[in-house]
Amino acid sequence: MARAYNFSAGPSMLPESVLAKAASEMLDYQGTGESVMEMSHRSKEYQAIIDGCEALLREVMGIPDNYKVLFLQGGASSQFAMVPMNLMTGSGKADFVITGQWATKAYKEASRYGDCKAVASSKDKTFSYIPKLDPAEFRPDADYFHICLNNTIYGTVWPELPDTGSVPLVADVSSCILSEPIDVSRFGLLYAGAQKNMGPAGLTVVIVREDLVGKAMESTPTMFNYQTHVDNGSMFNTPPTYAIYICKLVLEWLKNEVGGLAGMKKINEKKAGLLYDFLDRSKLFKGTVAKEDRSLMNIPFVTGSDELDAKFVSEAKAAGFLNLKGHRSVGGMRASIYNAMPVEGVEKLVALMAKFEEVNG
Repeated sequence: MARAYNFSAGPSMLPESVLAKAASEMLDYQGTGESVMEMSHRSKEYQAIIDGCEALLREVMGIPDNYKVLFLQGGASSQFAMVPMNLMTGSGKADFVITGQWATKAYKEASRYGDCKAVASSKDKTFSYIPKLDPAEFRPDADYFHICLNNTIYGTVWPELPDTGSVPLVADVSSCILSEPIDVSRFGLLYAGAQKNMGPAGLTVVIVREDLVGKAMESTPTMFNYQTHVDNGSMFNTPPTYAIYICKLVLEWLKNEVGGLAGMKKINEKKAGLLYDFLDRSKLFKGTVAKEDRSLMNIPFVTGSDELDAKFVSEAKAAGFLNLKGHRSVGGMRASIYNAMPVEGVEKLVALMAKFEEVNG
């Protein structure tokens, strides 16, 4: 059976070479006689896997030595509570920019634990742009400043990071991590669900500057305290072992087959360029995002007709192009073209769209 082109917003495609490697090691991981799925997380064989994954992530992302890397569970959504429980313990204040559903959820959850301020929002235009910021609205005594760097549902990305001065910048990078180089030192904390660019669902990665660890609220559950996981090397309880193993294979693929994050960025820019160029000249399909804020990862588009949108999604699925239906809050279509989506997949999608336009335009 031929592999489909999966444009899902997550869980998303994985590189074929990664899946093939995992398949070859499924029954016997490197002569151990067992699958990684069956392996004790306390074994020396598994310790080598998790250590190797962290070392590769540090190398590929250029993570400075004064940052801790944590392999956790609970999805990025668990970080909506963990971040304030661990960081909002000085002034008890945090600033947020509301650029979509996930930024909104992070803001609402953190508001349960302290004084949260929305300094800007793009809700007025269905989150189709990144709002311009007025630094006068920033609170200099805030414990952190939170953004969602790439907005999966709405297809926007921050074109440049806000200057928050001495206030730690915290970012949800779930849908753009590993897609291009990023200066980790600009952030106090980064967090990401793995199921878009890093591996399968079940793994959450947190990269936190070490001076921000160890200040959790007294009421913080043991499992929600970053110090717990720093002290135990992400092994306080059984980690998502297989997801970490796949993440390690993805990082090996990025390093050895793609040319690191610089190489990945070039490929991602080519893919996004193909689709955006078509949308800009199409008479039927239109992009929905302000041009200066367009994501490389998630590209929403519409025909202007609910009936035609549904027809296109149906015909695309029959042709092997899966999960192109847009999020229910936006409608239309959305092509999520994460790292593992080959250029060929986007080229074929554009050809399909052009043919559809000929018949239905």
